[in-house]
Amino acid sequence: MTIPSPASPLLVLLPGMDGTASLFRHFEAALHAQAAIGTRAIAYPAVPLDYAALEAFVRERLPRDRPFVVLAESFSGPLGAALRAAPPPGMQALVLCCSFVRNPRPMLAPLRHLLDLLPFGALPGFALRQALLAPYATPQLQAELAGALAQVPPGVLRQRLRAVLETDASRSFARGSLPVLYLRAHHDRLVPPANALHIARLAPGTQLADIAAPHMLLQAAPAAAAGAVAAFVNALSAAQVSA
Repeated sequence: MTIPSPASPLLVLLPGMDGTASLFRHFEAALHAQAAIGTRAIAYPAVPLDYAALEAFVRERLPRDRPFVVLAESFSGPLGAALRAAPPPGMQALVLCCSFVRNPRPMLAPLRHLLDLLPFGALPGFALRQALLAPYATPQLQAELAGALAQVPPGVLRQRLRAVLETDASRSFARGSLPVLYLRAHHDRLVPPANALHIARLAPGTQLADIAAPHMLLQAAPAAAAGAVAAFVNALSAAQVSA
């Protein structure tokens, strides 16, 4: 964690499906190189928890002594939506990265009844690379992805996917009033572009940053992501000072 300047809020990072928070390394380095913005990543316990339980886990670990912005990556979008709906003291805004507030693939919802039959521990590396990193896969990113997923039991991944297929936080998200930035990847093969439009309809004024990247945007295009996030956070800080 980097010590932020007094003028800048802390950026709290909520991870994707792996939940390890280990995949933020390149983004954090790029952000710290571009701006005086501190970061704090929250890793999830490697046990099967639904979104309600994860929300409680996250709320207990949010900063209590300084302003902050939450960045919710992919799987963590519904958690970001819940925080925006009932923001804790100090929360100033929400960044959603390749994420969603409801099941991004509604046609797959019936599969939630078949998840116990899926061999999560035997998913081929090629399929994961295509879904998460193509066409930006590199040996380093592939190794980092494999290392993160190796830390998570198949049953936990199964529960998290079930939570995604069952979630719809649209109503609660729309009740919130905090500013929103959405980072959208041009080559996202998991979360269709329509999810960003859905979020923009629910939260008028949402800022949209399109970046040439796969679903793992923060890992494949850390400098571009850091630039967009830094501009958003710095604008918040400037608005706070002028107010």
